Amino acid sequence: KSIVLEEILPKVNAKTVSWGGSTTFIETGLYDDIKNNPDLEVLDVYDKNLSDEEKNKLRRKALLVDLFISGTNAVTETGNLVNLDMYGNRTAGITFGPKNVLILAGRNKIVPDLEDAMFRIKNYAAPVNSMRLDKKTPCNKTSFCEECKSPDRICNTWTITEKSFPKGRIKIVLINEDLGF
Repeated sequence: KSIVLEEILPKVNAKTVSWGGSTTFIETGLYDDIKNNPDLEVLDVYDKNLSDEEKNKLRRKALLVDLFISGTNAVTETGNLVNLDMYGNRTAGITFGPKNVLILAGRNKIVPDLEDAMFRIKNYAAPVNSMRLDKKTPCNKTSFCEECKSPDRICNTWTITEKSFPKGRIKIVLINEDLGF
């Protein structure tokens, strides 16, 4: 947490901040610290007082912030970030738009290769997130991917990020704890 607040945030000189869905971000306590920072303009896509339409407007605006914070579904041992997203705002924010991206990843997200990353996401992260969000999907009952066509499906957009362009735009903080899904 201190690395983000004391080193990364000042270094990127962020004035505007937003995030994609990330349980890791909440579990670290950074969500509350950043949301309550009076020096930052925060686009809070988690705000429960907003309508779905208002949240979607914020998701679009979040693509233009100085700093976009996200978790990741998996990190391969060679450094690839592998993500699966419902709306696509998280994957879009990581790949393009925000000036800087901060990825928070617990040690439980590290996998040997892309095949293991896909397996982890389809058979653990996605079903657990579907359950957490109370989606009406088969994986909510079976705990593994059923390749469903449910309107509530959260598995819509896959991304594999191999490198950051421009160099240094994406910063990754690996946390020696099991965080997120």
